[in-house]
Amino acid sequence: MGLISKWLGLGEAAQNVGGAVETVAEVFTVNKTKAELAVRAQAMASLGQYSGEFINENAGWFDSFINGINRLPRPILALGTVGLFVFAMANPEGFTTRMQGLAYVPDPLWWLLGAVVSFYFGARELHYARGATTPLIIPTIAANEPTAPDNVSASAFPENAALSEWAELNNQAA
Repeated sequence: MGLISKWLGLGEAAQNVGGAVETVAEVFTVNKTKAELAVRAQAMASLGQYSGEFINENAGWFDSFINGINRLPRPILALGTVGLFVFAMANPEGFTTRMQGLAYVPDPLWWLLGAVVSFYFGARELHYARGATTPLIIPTIAANEPTAPDNVSASAFPENAALSEWAELNNQAA
Protein backbone atom coordinates (compact mmCIF):
# COMPACT_ATOMS: atom_id res chain seq x y z
CA MET A 1 0.00 0.00 0.00
CA GLY A 2 2.82 2.39 0.86
CA LEU A 3 4.59 1.58 -2.38
CA ILE A 4 1.51 2.31 -4.48
CA SER A 5 0.81 5.62 -2.72
CA LYS A 6 4.44 6.67 -3.21
CA TRP A 7 4.39 5.55 -6.82
CA LEU A 8 1.16 7.42 -7.62
CA GLY A 9 2.02 10.36 -5.35
CA LEU A 10 -1.54 10.58 -4.02
CA GLY A 11 -1.01 9.58 -0.38
CA GLU A 12 -0.19 12.93 1.18
CA ALA A 13 -2.36 14.89 -1.23
CA ALA A 14 -5.35 12.66 -0.49
CA GLN A 15 -4.83 13.11 3.26
CA ASN A 16 -4.66 16.88 2.86
CA VAL A 17 -7.84 16.94 0.77
CA GLY A 18 -9.57 14.63 3.25
CA GLY A 19 -8.57 16.84 6.18
CA ALA A 20 -9.82 19.93 4.38
CA VAL A 21 -13.15 18.25 3.56
CA GLU A 22 -13.52 17.14 7.20
CA THR A 23 -12.85 20.68 8.45
CA VAL A 24 -15.35 22.19 6.01
CA ALA A 25 -17.93 19.53 6.86
CA GLU A 26 -17.64 20.34 10.58
CA VAL A 27 -18.58 23.93 9.82
CA PHE A 28 -21.91 22.86 8.33
CA THR A 29 -22.70 19.79 10.44
CA VAL A 30 -22.07 18.90 14.05
CA ASN A 31 -19.24 16.53 14.84
CA LYS A 32 -21.30 13.74 16.43
CA THR A 33 -18.45 12.35 18.49
CA LYS A 34 -17.61 15.72 20.03
CA ALA A 35 -21.31 16.44 20.62
CA GLU A 36 -21.83 13.08 22.35
CA LEU A 37 -18.75 13.65 24.51
CA ALA A 38 -20.05 17.09 25.50
CA VAL A 39 -23.48 15.66 26.38
CA ARG A 40 -21.86 12.89 28.41
CA ALA A 41 -19.64 15.36 30.26
CA GLN A 42 -22.67 17.50 31.06
CA ALA A 43 -24.64 14.47 32.28
CA MET A 44 -21.76 13.33 34.47
CA ALA A 45 -21.42 16.82 35.95
CA SER A 46 -25.16 16.84 36.71
CA LEU A 47 -24.92 13.44 38.38
CA GLY A 48 -21.96 14.61 40.44
CA GLN A 49 -23.85 17.68 41.60
CA TYR A 50 -26.96 15.61 42.33
CA SER A 51 -25.01 13.09 44.40
CA GLY A 52 -23.36 15.93 46.30
CA GLU A 53 -26.78 17.07 47.52
CA PHE A 54 -27.34 13.80 49.36
CA ILE A 55 -24.09 13.68 51.30
CA ASN A 56 -24.84 14.05 55.01
CA GLU A 57 -21.52 14.15 56.77
CA ASN A 58 -22.51 15.17 60.29
CA ALA A 59 -26.29 15.09 60.19
CA GLY A 60 -27.92 14.29 63.50
CA TRP A 61 -31.23 12.54 63.99
CA PHE A 62 -33.15 15.85 63.97
CA ASP A 63 -31.59 16.97 60.67
CA SER A 64 -32.38 13.61 59.10
CA PHE A 65 -35.96 13.79 60.41
CA ILE A 66 -36.50 17.30 59.01
CA ASN A 67 -34.92 16.32 55.66
CA GLY A 68 -37.36 13.40 55.51
CA ILE A 69 -40.33 15.67 56.24
CA ASN A 70 -39.17 18.18 53.61
CA ARG A 71 -39.21 15.45 50.97
CA LEU A 72 -42.80 14.38 51.65
CA PRO A 73 -45.08 17.08 50.10
CA ARG A 74 -44.47 16.39 46.42
CA PRO A 75 -44.88 12.61 46.63
CA ILE A 76 -47.97 13.09 48.81
CA LEU A 77 -49.48 15.47 46.23
CA ALA A 78 -48.71 13.09 43.36
CA LEU A 79 -49.98 9.99 45.15
CA GLY A 80 -53.01 11.90 46.45
CA THR A 81 -53.97 12.86 42.90
CA VAL A 82 -53.67 9.24 41.76
CA GLY A 83 -55.64 8.24 44.88
CA LEU A 84 -58.48 10.56 43.85
CA PHE A 85 -58.78 8.71 40.54
CA VAL A 86 -58.75 5.35 42.32
CA PHE A 87 -61.36 6.56 44.82
CA ALA A 88 -63.55 7.90 41.99
CA MET A 89 -63.48 4.48 40.31
CA ALA A 90 -63.95 2.47 43.51
CA ASN A 91 -66.75 4.55 45.05
CA PRO A 92 -68.34 6.97 42.54
CA GLU A 93 -71.16 8.00 44.91
CA GLY A 94 -68.79 8.87 47.76
CA PHE A 95 -66.49 10.71 45.37
CA THR A 96 -69.44 12.71 44.01
CA THR A 97 -70.54 13.64 47.54
CA ARG A 98 -67.06 14.84 48.48
CA MET A 99 -66.67 16.84 45.27
CA GLN A 100 -70.04 18.50 45.90
CA GLY A 101 -68.75 19.40 49.35
CA LEU A 102 -65.67 20.99 47.78
CA ALA A 103 -67.98 23.13 45.64
CA TYR A 104 -69.18 24.81 48.85
CA VAL A 105 -65.68 25.98 49.81
CA PRO A 106 -65.61 29.78 49.32
CA ASP A 107 -63.30 31.25 46.69
CA PRO A 108 -61.13 33.24 49.14
CA LEU A 109 -60.28 30.00 50.92
CA TRP A 110 -59.17 28.46 47.60
CA TRP A 111 -57.06 31.56 46.96
CA LEU A 112 -55.48 31.19 50.39
CA LEU A 113 -54.72 27.52 49.71
CA GLY A 114 -53.18 28.45 46.35
CA ALA A 115 -51.06 31.16 47.98
CA VAL A 116 -49.81 28.80 50.70
CA VAL A 117 -48.88 26.09 48.19
CA SER A 118 -47.29 28.63 45.83
CA PHE A 119 -45.25 30.22 48.58
CA TYR A 120 -44.16 26.83 49.89
CA PHE A 121 -42.85 25.56 46.57
CA GLY A 122 -41.67 29.02 45.50
CA ALA A 123 -39.67 29.42 48.70
CA ARG A 124 -38.08 26.01 48.17
CA GLU A 125 -37.06 26.95 44.64
CA LEU A 126 -35.75 30.32 45.82
CA HIS A 127 -33.77 28.57 48.55
CA TYR A 128 -32.12 26.31 45.97
CA ALA A 129 -31.52 29.21 43.58
CA ARG A 130 -29.88 31.26 46.33
CA GLY A 131 -27.80 28.30 47.45
CA ALA A 132 -26.35 27.76 43.99
CA THR A 133 -22.69 28.58 43.93
CA THR A 134 -21.73 31.05 41.27
CA PRO A 135 -18.18 32.26 40.90
CA LEU A 136 -17.69 35.86 41.93
CA ILE A 137 -15.62 37.47 39.22
CA ILE A 138 -16.44 41.08 40.06
CA PRO A 139 -13.70 41.45 42.73
CA THR A 140 -11.22 39.90 40.31
CA ILE A 141 -12.21 42.32 37.58
CA ALA A 142 -12.05 45.28 39.98
CA ALA A 143 -8.60 44.21 41.17
CA ASN A 144 -7.31 44.00 37.61
CA GLU A 145 -8.89 47.24 36.44
CA PRO A 146 -6.33 49.87 35.47
CA THR A 147 -6.39 53.03 37.55
CA ALA A 148 -5.82 56.58 36.43
CA PRO A 149 -2.37 57.99 37.14
CA ASP A 150 -2.17 60.28 40.14
CA ASN A 151 -0.30 63.20 38.61
CA VAL A 152 -0.99 64.08 35.01
CA SER A 153 0.40 67.32 33.68
CA ALA A 154 -1.89 69.64 31.77
CA SER A 155 0.79 69.98 29.10
CA ALA A 156 0.26 66.31 28.18
CA PHE A 157 -2.91 67.32 26.30
CA PRO A 158 -2.05 70.48 24.32
CA GLU A 159 -4.82 70.07 21.72
CA ASN A 160 -7.62 68.95 24.08
CA ALA A 161 -8.85 71.68 26.43
CA ALA A 162 -11.20 69.36 28.35
CA LEU A 163 -8.44 66.89 29.21
CA SER A 164 -6.07 69.72 30.14
CA GLU A 165 -8.68 71.12 32.54
CA TRP A 166 -9.26 67.63 33.98
CA ALA A 167 -5.52 67.19 34.56
CA GLU A 168 -5.32 70.54 36.37
CA LEU A 169 -8.30 69.64 38.59
CA ASN A 170 -6.85 66.20 39.28
CA ASN A 171 -3.51 67.72 40.33
CA GLN A 172 -5.24 70.27 42.58
CA ALA A 173 -7.29 67.57 44.33
CA ALA A 174 -4.21 65.45 45.01
